[in-house]
Amino acid sequence: MKLYGSTTSPYARRIQVYCLENKIDVQCVFLDIFDQQDRNTLISLNPTRKIPMLEDDQHVIFDSGVIQHYLAVKYNLPILTWTQHNQLSIINSCNDSFVELLLSQRSGLNIHDDVLFFNLQHERTIETLRVLEEQVANNQFNTFDYPAISLYCLLDWICFRKLFDLTQFEHLSKFRQCYQTHSHVIINDPRQ
Repeated sequence: MKLYGSTTSPYARRIQVYCLENKIDVQCVFLDIFDQQDRNTLISLNPTRKIPMLEDDQHVIFDSGVIQHYLAVKYNLPILTWTQHNQLSIINSCNDSFVELLLSQRSGLNIHDDVLFFNLQHERTIETLRVLEEQVANNQFNTFDYPAISLYCLLDWICFRKLFDLTQFEHLSKFRQCYQTHSHVIINDPRQ
């Protein structure tokens, strides 16, 4: 089984940590999606042209959420509840907006311009972080399961990319600090 990702993708990282937490043996194949040869590999396997993707026998699975579900079914692990799915929707929405902002910034655009697209992304990131702050404060992420792993990977990626100052969210900052020394997140820290 091969997991295609990159050393910096929060979506690939969450699957790597999930596999480590559940003792799932997976070979990680790191791609630089901006390198033409690696991009050709990505395109040949995945029409969405995104990472992560999982290759298992004849199956290629394209999305981190679908990969997690596939692995949970394959290895008889707990299936996510509707509450956990909703938590992941919030995490993914926040993560997607930050990715859009980062790609816009790297494209030479001023993400602080008063433009509808940027305004919506900033609004979405603040609101989703606010809701996640409340959920952490209400002890809804007390187990290091897939939603909590995903939350950690999002928060650490935001800090790694210097996209937002998380200190204004006390509970999210403490949550991130709590898991920074966890062995399975240290292994694939994008700073290494």
